[in-house]
Parts: sequence; C-alpha cells; structure tokens
Amino acid sequence: MIKVEGLRKSFRGQEVLKGVDLEVATGSIAVVIGRSGGGKSVFLKHLLGLIRPDAGHILVDGEDLTALSGAAFDRVRQRYGVVFQGGALFDSLTCADNVAFPLRERLRLPKAQVTARVARALAQVGLEGVERKYPAEISGGMRKRVAIARALVTAPEIIFFDEPTTGLDPILVNTIHRLILDLHRQSRFTAVVVSHEIPEIFEIADMVAMLSDGRIAEAGPPAAIQGSANPVVRQFIHGEPEARSH
Repeated sequence: MIKVEGLRKSFRGQEVLKGVDLEVATGSIAVVIGRSGGGKSVFLKHLLGLIRPDAGHILVDGEDLTALSGAAFDRVRQRYGVVFQGGALFDSLTCADNVAFPLRERLRLPKAQVTARVARALAQVGLEGVERKYPAEISGGMRKRVAIARALVTAPEIIFFDEPTTGLDPILVNTIHRLILDLHRQSRFTAVVVSHEIPEIFEIADMVAMLSDGRIAEAGPPAAIQGSANPVVRQFIHGEPEARSH
C-alpha cells in the first residue's frame, strides 16, 4: 500500500530525515516508534502530503505522491483518514458536526445521508447519543473516540494515527488500542500509527519500525523488534543504559 524510498528532509541546514526506507503492507497496522525529536512527526507529515521532501519517493499503490499536485494529489489524499495528536476537534462544533466535517468538505451528500453516516461512525466507536454535545462537555477518552469516528466517516483506505493516546491514563490507553484493533478487523483499512506507548502498542501492530537519527534503525514484526540485538532498539524499548565508549 505504502512504499517510502530514500526520504530526505532538512530544515535550515539541519537534516531531519536522512534517507528513510519503509514499506507498509495493504491492510496492515504499521507502528512507527522512536525518541521525541527523532523525526516521527516530520515523517508522518510527509506521508500526509503536508511537507514535500528534499529527495526520495512516497508511493501509494504505486503512485508517487511526491510527483503529484493539484487534483491528482487531492485524489490520493481523499483515500486518507487522520487522527491528529490531541484529537484536534473544533471546540465550536458539536460532536456530530466534528464528525461530519470531512463529509461536508469532500462530498456533496444529502443532509439525511450525512446524518446517517455520522451516527454510524459514532456508533462504531461506542458513542451513541453524544451528537449534540460539544467537545468540552465530554471526557478526554470520548474526545479521542470522536476524533477516530471523524477519521472513519469517509470510509478511508488508509488511516494515520498521530500519538492517538497522548494524555490518557493507562486504562484508557488500552481501551483506545483495543478500539483501533477492533475497527481494523471490521474495516481492514491500512493503518500507520506513530506512538510512544511501549510496549502496549506492540499488541496491535503487524509491523513496528523504529525511526532513529533520521533513518529506520530496524523494522519487523513486534516479537522481532522486542528481541532485537540492535543496541539502539534495545536501549529505547527496554530502557537499557547506553553503551559507553572506552
């Protein structure tokens, strides 16, 4: 579904991505981990088309996103759903209007059809009856679920999750992870998840990739990453002290 080749990006002479290579299989859940400031958000913004790379390619079903513009670029992005860090709901809109937003932006549907799709998306995340509430009137965990419903409502083929559990307590973290897994089993979308929840996120991943110093240090099934002999990976996952030079 997604193939990244030699992705490079610098800001003011500082190289953030130094040649990222990664493949995400169709219908899989791929998780990108790494230290804060290691380039995860920059990498995700490239996949979303919010940033253009200095070099490299991003192929979505064989179509090079880096070579597209205008309507062709928008056509690929219409296959996307996004759950932003913190949810990024509009405070001035009700939960229903937040979920309806991408439908109204992208599609010209009758009002009754929009209402039905919004209700179905909210039901998928277990939030029947919150349509008229505003984000400030519901809990943090519920706001995350509204954000996931908004990402689901257009029935996207690919959903990007940017730190979907930031700010939640451990019980809610596991609830959101299970929700993502259940929704994935129902809809079989391709998912790319940027997360710092180690090791909990491994339970829902098909593939884990560690981004370190602007490159993918290692990528593979969760068990292989957890048992990796790579000192960079081991230090991050297991909290081992960094090796000292003698």
